[in-house]
Amino acid sequence: MKILLVNKYFNMHGGSETYFFGLADLLRQAGHEVISFAMQDEKNLPCEQSAYFVSNVEFNGELTATQKLKAAFRMVYSFEAKKKISALIEKEKPDIIHINLFHRVLTASIVDAAKKHGIPVVFTMHDLNCVCPNHVMLDHGKICEACLHGNYWNCVKRVCFKDSRAKCLMAAIESDFNKRSGLYRKIDLFITPSECYKNKLEASGLTKSPIVHMKNFLPADTRYAVQGKRGDYVLYYGRLSAEKGILTLVRAMEKLENIPLIIVGTGPEEDAIRAEIEAHHLNQRVTMVGFQSGENLWQYVRNCACVVVPSEWYEASGYTACEAQAMGKPVVATNAGGLPENIVDGETGFISPMKDEAALADAIGRVMRLSDEEYQRMAEKSVANAKKLFDASGYVAKLLVLYANLKRRGN
Repeated sequence: MKILLVNKYFNMHGGSETYFFGLADLLRQAGHEVISFAMQDEKNLPCEQSAYFVSNVEFNGELTATQKLKAAFRMVYSFEAKKKISALIEKEKPDIIHINLFHRVLTASIVDAAKKHGIPVVFTMHDLNCVCPNHVMLDHGKICEACLHGNYWNCVKRVCFKDSRAKCLMAAIESDFNKRSGLYRKIDLFITPSECYKNKLEASGLTKSPIVHMKNFLPADTRYAVQGKRGDYVLYYGRLSAEKGILTLVRAMEKLENIPLIIVGTGPEEDAIRAEIEAHHLNQRVTMVGFQSGENLWQYVRNCACVVVPSEWYEASGYTACEAQAMGKPVVATNAGGLPENIVDGETGFISPMKDEAALADAIGRVMRLSDEEYQRMAEKSVANAKKLFDASGYVAKLLVLYANLKRRGN
């Protein structure tokens, strides 16, 4: 088969791109042809189809009123994206179009193009944009489901998207347009990485199309084995943003004497995290080492005592929790979204309530107090759990069956 993979970013931007590029590799290894469609960006990786990519969307910076208006309308429906993906479809004639992130850049227009050409559309739901204009279901740091059933103007009332009423208005208009135009009824198959996301989409009533829960996979070359040593430090690695719960983690560390925390990553909360560390006099125990990748990153993971994922939003899956378990590292995570679906509480780590620094500290302390024998058992169970849940070969085999069924139905 020839599969057109679509994602607004064609560079390593986050977990969605880990999935996007990993899936392309898996499909090629299985003998299928993969082509791509995305947005232009100077950070993009090389791609043979880059001439078809849509121009970069810029909503900030020095724009005239006319330019801002054009950018706002393009955020709802991009005729450029529709024209360019149509040209790519006509040239390449893909059997399946598999969409990932597309809101506000590629827009609903690409689904209309696919339907015009009779190509089945699969959509993997990496965030909550379908059911929430601000895409994270948070209202100033608190879980919010006010827009779940279609009243997207709650977003404007609450100014919950980037603290900008104008951006909230455009996000609400996009969500309302997508609902009224029947966008989600045009998609042939939805894939959700968690039961949590599946439940939210079903509750919204936006689609009658099949919704399949498939846990995210780890790369095909993942080594499922206990690795490194039992270190003496706790590790957080990932994006430093408010919904990731790192401020709560720092406050939890104050309750844990003599246990170091290493924070790997960059993001908009970096200054706030540094200030929190300073405020709690934790400079000697909490270290921020910035962005790390490749072997440098894996060394931090291999030699930690446990990985903490203190998310405070409906996390899709939590790639760090998956990766850590594959390396035999216990995971302490919150009961956020899909996270508790991927961890066996008390066996491969511990689950803590969101935003509860005392409970989080207790869960971390439980790992640190394990005997060497208990720790080894937890490490081995973590590896077995990761292999069972996140194996790439099983994922691609199931996906190809779904593709084939859609293609057969389309014919």
